[in-house]
Amino acid sequence: MLQNQFENPGLSRRELLARSGTGFGMLGLASLLSSEVGALEGNALPPQPVGNVLAAKSPHFEPKAKCVVHLFMNGGPSHMDTFDYKPALVKHHGKPVPSGNLRTERLTGGLMKSPFKFRRRGESGNWASEIFEKTGKFIDDMAIVKSMHAEVPNHEPSLMLMNCGSGQLPRPSFGSWVTYGLGTVNQNLPAFVAMCPGGYPIVSTRNWRSAFLPGACQGTYINSANQSIDALIENIKNSRLSSSEQRKQLDLVQRLNSAHLKQRKYDSQLESRISSFELAYRMQSEASDAFDISREPQYVQDSYGAGIQGRQLLITRRLVERGVRFIQVWSGAGQPWDNHDNIEKNHRKLGQDWDGPIAAFLGDLKQRGLLDSTLVLWGGEFGRTPVAEKPQLNGRDHNHYGFTCWLAGGGVKGGVAHGNTDEFGFRAVEDRVSVHDLHATMLHLLGMDHKNLTYRYAGRDFRLTDVHGELVKSIVG
Repeated sequence: MLQNQFENPGLSRRELLARSGTGFGMLGLASLLSSEVGALEGNALPPQPVGNVLAAKSPHFEPKAKCVVHLFMNGGPSHMDTFDYKPALVKHHGKPVPSGNLRTERLTGGLMKSPFKFRRRGESGNWASEIFEKTGKFIDDMAIVKSMHAEVPNHEPSLMLMNCGSGQLPRPSFGSWVTYGLGTVNQNLPAFVAMCPGGYPIVSTRNWRSAFLPGACQGTYINSANQSIDALIENIKNSRLSSSEQRKQLDLVQRLNSAHLKQRKYDSQLESRISSFELAYRMQSEASDAFDISREPQYVQDSYGAGIQGRQLLITRRLVERGVRFIQVWSGAGQPWDNHDNIEKNHRKLGQDWDGPIAAFLGDLKQRGLLDSTLVLWGGEFGRTPVAEKPQLNGRDHNHYGFTCWLAGGGVKGGVAHGNTDEFGFRAVEDRVSVHDLHATMLHLLGMDHKNLTYRYAGRDFRLTDVHGELVKSIVG
C-alpha cells in the first residue's frame, strides 16, 4: 500500500546517509536516533498525531449524496453507440457530413451508422443501445447528459481535465477535493479508492493524485484483477509481529516522525506518510472484510457475475456500505474503449462486460436504500466521431466536441435527458455542459459550493473548477 502513496518518493534520509561517505553518515544518524528515542522515552506525553485531515467534516449545506462512485470508461466510449441515438447516421451512412467535417486527429471517411440496435426505455422513453440492455432498465433513474464537451482530442489532457479540472497544469483530482472537503466517516479504510484491473490507465497515478492538497487525500490504488485478498491489498499484513507488537513498533516510528516533522514548517509528504502508517495498521482487519466478496450470499455474487467488472462493482457496493467517500472504477489498464477500428466487436464486448454488473450494482443499491445517498457517474474522457476512420467504415476517432455521460442516485433527477449534440453527434449544440459544470453540479449534490471549496497554495486560493463552472439545474432533483 505504502509503495503507491507517492509518485516520486526519492531517497530517504537513511539511504542518502548510507550512500554518502561509504556509509559513515549512518553513524551520525544512529547517534541522533538514539538521543531522540531517549528524549522521547523520557517524555510522558504520548505521540502527537499530525492533524487528521480525513476526519468527517460538515458540508456547506444539506447534501443529497454522501459518496461518489465514478465508473470510468477510459479510452472514450462512443456516445452514438451507447446513449445518444442518431437516426441521421443511418440515412447518410458512408456519405460526407453535409455541413463539413470538424477537425479530427486522423484522416476520416464518411459518416458511419451505429452497428447496434437502439430502443426507447422506461417511462422517460430515453434511448439506450442494445449493448447496455440490462443497464437500460434503470433509465428512469438516470440523468443523461448528451451535451458534454472537453478541450482537446487527446487522452492525456482530457483525462486530467475530467479527473483534475485542468488538462495542462498539475492539480488535485476530483476525488482528492471531495476527500479534503468532506473527510470520511470510516477511519479504518481509505477515503478515496481507485480500482483499475491489470495495471494503470493512461497517465497512471496522476489520475488520482492530491497535488498540493494534503497527501492523505490522494487515492489508494487497487489492482482489482487480483482475486485473493493478500494480492488485492499488498503489504497490509505483518506475518512476523502480533498486533500489539506492531502497535509498539508503530508508536516508536510515529514519535520519531512527529519529532522530525516539528523541525519543519510543513512537509506534506512526511505528514501523509505518518497518516498512511496509521491507516495501514487500522486497515488490517476491516480491509480484509470489505474486499472479501466471498462473504456475500451466492445469489448476490451470481447477480454481479464472475467477471472482473462484476467483482469490482460488488467490492464497490461493500465499500459504499462501509462509508468510503469516493470510489473510482476503471475499465482496465491503458484505454480499453479507444476503438479506432472494429468498434462493433470491441464496443459490444466492453458493453457486455459492464452491462450486467452495472445493472446489478444499481439494483443492489436501490434494494438496500443506498442509491439515494450514492452519486454514480458513468462516462469517459471524451466521445468518438460520427465519421469513420479510413479506409474502412468500422472505427471512430476521438471526439471532444460532444459526448455523453450519465448520472444516477445522490439527488439526481431521474428520467432526464439534458442537452444534445447536432443531428450526427459531432458537436454539443444545445444546453452545452463543460467538465467544470459537471464538477460544480456533483459538488453541489455533495453539499458543497464549488466556489467556496478552496485551498490556499502559492499565494492564491485554488478550487477544482478554477474560475469556471455552472450548476446544471435540470439534472438536480
